[in-house]
Amino acid sequence: MTNALEITGLSKRYQLGQSASPDNIREVIAGWFRRPRNREKSQRKTLWALRDVSFNVPEGEVLGVVGRNGAGKSTLLKLLSGITHPTAGEIRVRGRVASLLEVGTGFHDELTGRENIYLNGSILGMPKREIDAKLDQIVDFAGVHDFIDTPIKRYSSGMKLRLGFAVAAHLDPDVLLVDEVLAVGDAEFQKKCLNAMDDLRSGGRTVLFVAHNMAAIENLCSRTLWIDAGRIRMDGPTHDVVQAYMASFATTQHGSADLEAIESRHGNGEARFTRIEFLDMDGSPLPVIRSGDRLRIRLHYRAFKPLRDVMVGINIHTELGTLLTASNNWATGDDIPYVERGDGYVDWVVDMLNLQPGRYYLSLWLGRWDNPQDVLKNCMTIDIESSDYYGSGRGIDSRFGLIFMPCRWEAGGRQ
Repeated sequence: MTNALEITGLSKRYQLGQSASPDNIREVIAGWFRRPRNREKSQRKTLWALRDVSFNVPEGEVLGVVGRNGAGKSTLLKLLSGITHPTAGEIRVRGRVASLLEVGTGFHDELTGRENIYLNGSILGMPKREIDAKLDQIVDFAGVHDFIDTPIKRYSSGMKLRLGFAVAAHLDPDVLLVDEVLAVGDAEFQKKCLNAMDDLRSGGRTVLFVAHNMAAIENLCSRTLWIDAGRIRMDGPTHDVVQAYMASFATTQHGSADLEAIESRHGNGEARFTRIEFLDMDGSPLPVIRSGDRLRIRLHYRAFKPLRDVMVGINIHTELGTLLTASNNWATGDDIPYVERGDGYVDWVVDMLNLQPGRYYLSLWLGRWDNPQDVLKNCMTIDIESSDYYGSGRGIDSRFGLIFMPCRWEAGGRQ
């Protein structure tokens, strides 16, 4: 298969405290006057935004790119689009490249929306007749019919984004570079963007898609790069890369956490919680917990004497202190009539985690209400991540409330 992109040993170095390389003689002269005479080159600090990055992208592939802020994702796209030049390495691009790297990139504020469409098309090498043929589609996609002859400086950021993506996607680029296009815009526009990128893939076009929306990455991309500190940390199937990437955010709470050292606890001390684990249904550690997951929360304890009729419970609160659920084995009828002296554990098995993405507080208790052995209030946090539960690529979003209710919608006929 022919590669649309071939990247070999790509590196980009910046001198901290020094502006980027000047693009014209005016910037060279201005920089010469601004530069302090006594500055020693040895005092400048070097930052490698990218270091020895190599990968190929076959034609027709939608490649996801993930990484934390400052990892080098946007630098990579700027190098590929020719906005800046590499310090070292080689970039080979087959065909015409279009990019949407920031809201309004490539627009001239004083020109109207219509004029900017023709300007962007000309920059991409499109003849006027070709832009004429696509103009109505671009305007319709962007939803800016009433403002197409208004200067861009009057547009909101969302309008600029919609128009920018519409131009980039409809002028038939061979390679489209997209940086966080889903960060701005409503759900309808996000759906349009995803469908447009899917159409490009179906038409044999190549897309590099940078996003923090893991659900969109998983839905759209079969392969993903994880960039960390300017280097490729992982390159492989999207599901595997996303799992590994999200696990890198996990604190000790997500895999397991030590509860023995917690001092703010009360109870008669006949038993104590020692550890908590988050596991999948097979008992393997869950580094990332997502909305809609099935999971086991394993509560380890140490009993200092034999106990009868043991009760174990978990309470979940929001960050603002709202109680979302209080579950215990007494309410479910899962009686624990006897516990021997020593170490043991109890599993809270959750068939469907009905929490939206966000951070929550856990409280644990062991023993009867009137005489508890151990109570840990708000002893730890748990971060629930978004998931592509419905396979729609849109994810489960915390904007939709506190509780996630698995469902479907059916359109009925006319009555």
